[in-house]
Amino acid sequence: MSGICFLPLSGSDKGIIPIVSICMKLNRIILSANIVLIVLLLSACGGQSKTSFTQAGDTIRLSYAENLNIIKYNDYTVVGLRNPWDTLQTLHTYILIDKVKPQPDNLPEGTVVKVPLEQSLVYSSVHCGLIDELGAPQSIKGVCDLQYINLPFIQEGCKKGMITDAGNSMNPDIEKVIDMHSDAILLSPFENSGGYGRIEKLSIPIIECADYMETSALGRAEWMKFFGMLYGKEAEADSLFTQIENRYQSLKKQVADLPDKPKILSELKTGSSWYVPGGESTSGKLMTDAGGQYIFADIAKSGSVALSFETVFDKAQHADIWLFKYNQEKDKTYKELKSDYAPYANFDAYKKRRIYGCNTKYIHFYEDLPFHPEILLEDLIKIFHPGVLGEDSPKYFHKLAE
Repeated sequence: MSGICFLPLSGSDKGIIPIVSICMKLNRIILSANIVLIVLLLSACGGQSKTSFTQAGDTIRLSYAENLNIIKYNDYTVVGLRNPWDTLQTLHTYILIDKVKPQPDNLPEGTVVKVPLEQSLVYSSVHCGLIDELGAPQSIKGVCDLQYINLPFIQEGCKKGMITDAGNSMNPDIEKVIDMHSDAILLSPFENSGGYGRIEKLSIPIIECADYMETSALGRAEWMKFFGMLYGKEAEADSLFTQIENRYQSLKKQVADLPDKPKILSELKTGSSWYVPGGESTSGKLMTDAGGQYIFADIAKSGSVALSFETVFDKAQHADIWLFKYNQEKDKTYKELKSDYAPYANFDAYKKRRIYGCNTKYIHFYEDLPFHPEILLEDLIKIFHPGVLGEDSPKYFHKLAE
């Protein structure tokens, strides 16, 4: 019917006239009722669809990682990365699908990654080491910053041409990356980095490895479950993490109630700044779990924090133990340390000869320890509380020679 209704007239009138006012009100009532009914139906359908989508997924329980969320569905897995610099935002969402099966229809929004990866470009030694341990070293077809990757199979692979040296991670050789036919690029994101330049335009999935921004050592190590999924080594990653977790918790328990907790200073001055681990970083938490008092535990940051020398000296002058990492041909000495920067000699740890260094030129610190915090925890306990774990010397940090 039209929007105007007509009523017949009685008596001699044989025509019909519009009764506009009454019928318009009636039509508005009918129209409103129809709209309400449609909205309710759409709402019900929408709610049902969302509920069934959620119920179909199986959320993988993570005990420590705060910036990682994994939900498995029948034909794909959704991996959500929380932005560690703005925890109310998502850093990235990945949709992992089996590369040998047809791509499922109606995938949710996100970066599709076909797994297992077989031609990956990996920027850091940390992740190269983990991929090797999980049993997929052959999947690494390219690396960046080769001079900092202290892994024999990577160095040898580059020499033989089996692995591509893509150059500097800040400006990789795009032509080499294209020639590699990479199925994914693994790199570490940074706050306010402004993106990844030309590498983003290659239509290659970029895996943002934000594991280093976790607020606990076990939280970072738990990211291996995600990397295991990427390389078809999920079971291996789950098993390895369980071993790491059990050992870490056992070590932590042995020093938890010790009354003597030495004050710890970390790292060296670089240029005009002294970059120290934030109190919520994996390094900061490790020093606490090893039975130490980390000097900058009150800095509520999960990454590194740039401080002036004066700020560090004011707070850490009387620290009991000083730990730092460095990379050079010969081991650093007290004499060299003072030569590097004379005010270092004013710290109590320098005067009392309680400084421990790790020379990453030949010690596999970055390759071994980010995903094996239990090994580093054991090393730190041996330094902070000699004798608790026997008389063995630390493996990674060593006392500076004169």
